[in-house]
Parts: sequence; C-alpha cells; structure tokens
Amino acid sequence: MNRIVLLMLFCVSIACTQTKETPETSISSSTPKAMPLKNVEKAAKKLTLAEANKLAELPLACMQTEYPNKLNQVIGEKEDLGEPSQLHPAFYGCFDWHSAVHGHWSLVKLLKEFKGLAKEEEIRKKLQENITKENILAEVTYFKGKHNTSYERTYGWAWLLKLAEELHTWNDPLAKELETNLQPLTDLIVTRYLEFLPKLNYPIRVGEHTNTAFGLSFAWDYAITIKNEALKEAITKKALAFYNSDANCPIGWEPSGYDFLSPCLEEIDLMRRVLNKDAFKVWITQFMPQLENADFDIEVGKVSDRTDGKLVHLDGLNFSRAWVLYGLANQYPEYQHLMAIANKHIVYSLPNLVGDSYEGGHWLGSFAIYALDQGSKE
Repeated sequence: MNRIVLLMLFCVSIACTQTKETPETSISSSTPKAMPLKNVEKAAKKLTLAEANKLAELPLACMQTEYPNKLNQVIGEKEDLGEPSQLHPAFYGCFDWHSAVHGHWSLVKLLKEFKGLAKEEEIRKKLQENITKENILAEVTYFKGKHNTSYERTYGWAWLLKLAEELHTWNDPLAKELETNLQPLTDLIVTRYLEFLPKLNYPIRVGEHTNTAFGLSFAWDYAITIKNEALKEAITKKALAFYNSDANCPIGWEPSGYDFLSPCLEEIDLMRRVLNKDAFKVWITQFMPQLENADFDIEVGKVSDRTDGKLVHLDGLNFSRAWVLYGLANQYPEYQHLMAIANKHIVYSLPNLVGDSYEGGHWLGSFAIYALDQGSKE
C-alpha cells in the first residue's frame, strides 16, 4: 500500500487548537471521536515538515523549564536537597527526568529526519547547553549516590539508551559532540542493566514506567546498534525466561485507568525483536492468536480530562499501541491489517497535542514522534 502524508486532519486540528480553552470546554470540544476503521485504512503515517515544526515546539518549550518538577528523589540527608537544575543539570526540564531525556531524543530525531526545521538553530543551541561534558558528569554523580541505584529503573534508562542510539546513528558533528559528552552516563546505564537483570526474578507487567518488556525493548535496540553483545545476551536470556511460555494474554483487561503502555503489546514488541521468524510465529500464535484475524479490533484509550496528568496517560497508550502494531506489521506482512488499528489510535490522540496542557505537552510529543516513525518504515 502506498504511504500517504499523515492526517490532513492534524493540520486542520492545529489551526483549531491555537486558542486556549478552559478545561471544561476542551474536554467536550477537543476530544475527537475515533474514526471508523474504513476511514483510516489509508491514513498516512509520515510527518510533514510543518507537523515536525509543531511537534518540536513541545520539548523545546519545556527542556529548560525547571518548574513544576517531580524529582522522584530519595532524601538521605539534607545535603541531598537541591534545585532540579543543580541535581540534574542536563535533564532538569519537562517536569521529570525521563521526560526531559526523551524530549531531547525527540529534538535529535527531528533534526536528523528533517532539514530546515524552523527553530533548528535554537534546538541545536539548547542541546549543546544541556548535554555538556560537565552536566553529564554531574548526572553520573547523582546516579552513583547511595540512594540512587534504582533511580529511573528501567523506563528512564531505556529512553537514555534510545537517545544515545539516535545520536550514534546521526551523521552530524553535533551528534558526535553530544554522543561523546553523553557517553559516561550511557556506559553507566548499560552497567546498571547488566547488574540488575540477573537479580530480577519476575517480570513487571504493568502499563506504566516500570514495565519490563518496554525497558528491555529499547535497550535491545541500543545493544544491536552499538553491537554490545553482553547487553544483547542479558536481554535475550531474561526475555525468554520471562515471556517464552506466556499464552492467551488477556488483552480484554486493558487498559487500566492510567496506562500509557500495553502490557500485552509491549511483550510482543520485545519478543518480535528477540525471537527468529519461526520461533516468533509459534510464540505469538499461543500468546495472542486473535491478532491473526482480519477483523481483530481494539478500542482506543479514551481520555476524559487532558488537564489530569494521570488520565492523559491514555493518549500515550494510544501512541505506544500504535508503534507496537506498526512494528509488527512492518516486520511480518501477514499482520498488515493491524495498520488500520494503529492508524485509528493515532487519529484519536494526535490532534490533541498542539495547544494541550502541560500535563500532556511535556511528554506526549515524544510518543507521537516515535509512533509515527515506526509507521513510516517500509
């Protein structure tokens, strides 16, 4: 099928959402109804430059915005207290550490994929200001603190490796500079994975940050790109131990109220990476056999209030579901019918990003960009 440009609806919605509405008004008027499948079977999944410019505004607006801030910090003594920019001089913006990290990833990804971004100079300047050698060494010092061995495990770890991978595969002098500066923290996160995985006896099957399958998927991508065999082997061993015997995943139980990841689908996203074609075909047939049906469908996650930081997680769920379904369909053509379901999820949540409240705006752009990138792969 020929891939067309993503959602003219998105461009229209941008124009419609420039005026900030009250929460009461925006809940009723800016929440679009999911389009019927027949209307989105050919919905495009590739960003235009104009849309990339709009999405770049989201992390650009928050990457150096210090407050509000959720530190998720264990206080061992009064000396541990400090301003966010003191504790995390590289990744202090966008409300929390992991959102700051994947906000930086978003900007690197957009610079890499699009020439002529409207604010390219400003983006490059802010990336250079944040990811300095000194700032990253300060981040390393924080992670080595007595009470911080599990800090951002494994969600933030995964996004840090995704940022490192994106820099490594970008042929640009800025990328080489930033990758070199980031390397001490990248190396530490790899070490943390290698130390932690042998101790983890059971997978964490939730729809939020600590989901094990998500944390292993992005780490796997890094290991493959960098050719880190030790990390690849550690992930393979745990993925097989945790998930290889799973069957009949209860997708009907999803989503939970605050999910931004699908426990069932994230497992698929990992196992399609780890298993070879024959093994994966056997595995997915026992894990979610209904995916093979041409009439399989799943309802989008519906958000009732986008000013609520937890409820808006469901927009993230729509994007993460989409990237899993795109990835599966791209790797295995017999699942092409799942593209329409992924498109439906994108159609529901994408128009709400521009002009959204800070509760979603500080992180959802990254999820949208990653989902659309997976959808644009041939």
